[in-house]
Parts: sequence; structure tokens; C-alpha cells
Amino acid sequence: MLNRRYLRIKVYQALYAFWQSDAGSAARVEKEMFLSIERTFDLYVQLLLLFGEVRHVASERIEERKRKHLPSPEDLNPNPRFVENPVLVLLSESPRLLAEANKRKLGWMGHGELIARLVKEFTASEKYQQYMAMPEATFNAHRGIVLDLFLDHIADHEPLHDLFEGRSIFWMEDLDIACSLVKRSIETLKAGDGAVALTDLDREPAEEREFVTLLFRTTIDLGEEHEKAIAAKAANWDAERIALSDMILMKMALAEVKSFDQIPVKVTMNEYIEIAKAYSTPKSKNFINGILDKLFIEGKDSGAIRKVGRGLLEN
Repeated sequence: MLNRRYLRIKVYQALYAFWQSDAGSAARVEKEMFLSIERTFDLYVQLLLLFGEVRHVASERIEERKRKHLPSPEDLNPNPRFVENPVLVLLSESPRLLAEANKRKLGWMGHGELIARLVKEFTASEKYQQYMAMPEATFNAHRGIVLDLFLDHIADHEPLHDLFEGRSIFWMEDLDIACSLVKRSIETLKAGDGAVALTDLDREPAEEREFVTLLFRTTIDLGEEHEKAIAAKAANWDAERIALSDMILMKMALAEVKSFDQIPVKVTMNEYIEIAKAYSTPKSKNFINGILDKLFIEGKDSGAIRKVGRGLLEN
């Protein structure tokens, strides 16, 4: 299953679109939300495939240097550290990734020039040169250079952005989330990980759909009731003056804490504060925390918030 924070963000984006439109159709917005989740996953897979393409181009460059008319000793005995990087090998040769890409008909055929340019820029970078010059490279160093490749040269590569934007204007709004997924996938790889290490590829679509559907629909169904409760706790704030983003996040948190009896209250609180940091105003996290804290205490006391399992209500 995709990380629930990303699913919450997708629900938030959908609800924002729904409440911004006077004639918004919940069914239509919900359908678009699920399409957006699949687009994000497609982007995640597509970005992961780039590591194999980069490694292939880097390998080809080594072979081309060997075939020079007058090769230098360095050309004939190149440093293979990067193409043999264990993290890069794992990302390049993952059967799970290749199967997912084949199923979704994703790949980089026809974009050799873009990838060659990316490799050229990356191999000219100071970080790459330092990595290649190390007397010995630890697993952390191997993982670090792959992370640098992604963050400094793939995620911010303008030609790549242009390519995605040319396919669909909606892909760009999902790119940040997809990049976060890739970053997390790299950061969580450990020495000795096998081909099953890319855990974000192992999805449970039915579980995702159940979580997203219930959160989306319950937030709408209880929206008016929760807006009144929020306004009552927001001293000196008219409900209309509360930022739409803040109001939606608080409505979602209230819907979640009442609907999912196995998600700890503290987890719900922390998740929406983190999302507020990325999608709302600088002061939103404190405002949201203050309002939700009051409403959660009230809900526990009244029995409106009930959790299954020892310690879930407090934790």
C-alpha cells in the first residue's frame, strides 16, 4: 500500500477541488482522485526506471572510450565504481520494478538524447568526481551518490519537467509526490537488500481504495457538522475567515479520527500538522493543532472518538 500520508494528500487535493467548485460533483471529483493516484504511481515507476537508463548510458560511455582510435590508459582501464554501484544495480535490475513497468507500459524508449544529457551533466559534477576518487566507497557513499543523482540531476532536470508537462498538465502536480516516494525508496535501502527491497511497489489497491473512499466521503458527509464544531472552538475567528486549506485539513482529521478506529489519535494529529506545513500557511500548524486538540479531547470525553486496541486513544 502507498504511504498513507500520500493518500491523505490526494484526498486533500480532491476535497480542495470539490469545495472550490460551486457545482462540484463529488462522484466526478472522486473518480479524478483515483486517476490522480494512478498517475502518481506511474510517475514513481517511470522515475525509478531512469536509474537503469542512466546506468546503461554510463556503461556505454565506458565501452566507447575503450574503442577510441588512440585510447589512453584511463580509457582502457576505466573506473567501474558507478556502474557497479550496488544501489544503482538494485534499482536497475529489480524484477518487481521491471514487471510493474511492463504492466503499465512505461519506459524511456525514444528519449536517449535527454538521458545522455542528464548523464553528461551528472558525471561532470563535483560530487560525482569526489565519489569516483574515493579510495574506498561504503554502502552509505554508494547510496549517497545515487540520492545526489536523483535530487540534483533528475528531480530538477528541466527537460524532464518539459517532457512530463507535454504529456499531461496534470502530471506536474503529481511530480513532487512521486519524487518524494523515490527519495524515500532510496533512503530506506540497506546493505544486503535483495530484489524485493522496493516496498513501495508492493501495493494493496483494495486497501488503498477503502481508506481513500471512506476518508473522502466521510469528510464531505460530516463537513457541515465539523465546520460548526471548528468555528465554535476558533475564538474570535469567523468560519469564513479560516483559510480553506486549514478548514479542509481539520475536517479531514475529524473524519479520520472518528472513522478509523485503529489509527491512533496522535498519528492523525501529527499527519495533518505535517501536511499543513507543506500545503497551508506558516501559522497554520499551530492553529490546526490548537483547534484539533480541543475537539479531540471533547470527542474522547463524549465517546464520539473511540479506538480499538490498548493505548490507541491516547497514542
